[in-house]
Amino acid sequence: MPKSQFTDAYASFIKVLTAARKKAGVSQVELGKRVGRDQPFISLVESGVRRVDIIEFCALARGIGRDPAELLAELQPHLPAHIEI
Repeated sequence: MPKSQFTDAYASFIKVLTAARKKAGVSQVELGKRVGRDQPFISLVESGVRRVDIIEFCALARGIGRDPAELLAELQPHLPAHIEI
């Protein structure tokens, strides 16, 4: 079984997160500053190399000016019916 950051479900998560950042007009550098990290950290997240936990997700969502619950709701239609972890 592949690690979850290499699954289609995780790729969908990263696409939604990255698209939300870009739609908000927030650069990786700015998002990094807003969450207390540097741009390479954001790049690693968006490339799928750095796995994001739920607390980090909430910080990133807020950093781009989004409600974490609403952003998670946007992800739901892109997830497969069954997700293995």
